[in-house]
Amino acid sequence: MSILDELAAHARQRVAADMAEIPLAEMKALAEAKGPGGGTRFAEALKRSGLSFICEVKRASPSKGLIAPEFPYLEIAREYESAGAECISCLTEPKWFLGSDRIFRDIRSAVSIPMLRKDFTVSEYQIYQAKAMGADAVLLICAILDPSELSYYLRLCDELGLAALTEAHDEQEIRTAVAAGAGIIGVNNRNLKDFSVDFTNAARLRDSIPPDRIYVAESGVKSPEDIKTLKKICADAALIGEFLMRAEDKRALLKKLREAAL
Repeated sequence: MSILDELAAHARQRVAADMAEIPLAEMKALAEAKGPGGGTRFAEALKRSGLSFICEVKRASPSKGLIAPEFPYLEIAREYESAGAECISCLTEPKWFLGSDRIFRDIRSAVSIPMLRKDFTVSEYQIYQAKAMGADAVLLICAILDPSELSYYLRLCDELGLAALTEAHDEQEIRTAVAAGAGIIGVNNRNLKDFSVDFTNAARLRDSIPPDRIYVAESGVKSPEDIKTLKKICADAALIGEFLMRAEDKRALLKKLREAAL
């Protein structure tokens, strides 16, 4: 199995365990009790003039192992917000990324900007779960969902008032995302099957995304020059994780990246 296959399989196991504690009907009720979702504000944050920044809170990854031995996640999230991040992405996958729903909820209570629950969505249960914990958006990965699942999950997000960042890695997956009705399409420069990174992927696939969709470039940013490249191809937003997480002064680095996007 590829790493992505393992992540998806483990996500299914996690869903089964979570459902044993809180059944689907109960989780659905919790989600609906939250009231209107924040999907619109997430999308609007990405459509602002210039390049928007989705700054990620993550402690580890399958390819790099432990990224942040010291992990004051509330301090990190508040630093992102005060530095002007449009949105925060928070990993909740526990085995390889060392994330958790508790970390997400803690951050949600500490910041006011839109938040993406970044996990490996393989069940409608996780979408209700995300809404219940206060997420504004969820991640849907084309490589682990068939077209009918993707379409259904996108409709469910609409019903709940959530945004969906639909992730693609090649032209076929972009076509699948467009056909399913995805309004926010992310092109991942990281191949989730082997976790190799090709930063040119975002530029190469740019023209495959219709102009009426929001375009997010994901992964691989390592310098202000990379941000200039994303500006040139008219990306709406950049999702940045490891580069920011390894920075001692995240505020200063985000300022440099913003200046590169001007």
